[in-house]
Amino acid sequence: QVQLVESGGGLVQAGGSLRLSCAASQNIGRMHTMGWYRQAPGKEQREMVALSHGGISPIYGDSVKGRFTISRDSGKNTLYLQMNDLKTEDTAVYLCSGQSGAGSNAHEYWGQGTQVTVSS
Repeated sequence: QVQLVESGGGLVQAGGSLRLSCAASQNIGRMHTMGWYRQAPGKEQREMVALSHGGISPIYGDSVKGRFTISRDSGKNTLYLQMNDLKTEDTAVYLCSGQSGAGSNAHEYWGQGTQVTVSS
């Protein structure tokens, strides 16, 4: 069982920056896909923010393109999300996700989330 622990959230003014971290308890190289999702207040569905899948270019949600950057540090078993030019609508709980294996051996892991609050 892989554990994912997010950190780096907090309160920031609009236009500011934050860097989120997601530390994994095992080698993240085993996870073919890792990503960040967010759940805004009052919304039931999680929104995809950024995905890192194998060797292909990262995928970003339309609302964060050009402002957020996802990256991995395999040596530290950590996934990052650099968030710049934050907007009030970015306020949400940000969750880290990882996927390994395929078919009957597929596994999906989630962290507990870290709160990001952007004030105007």
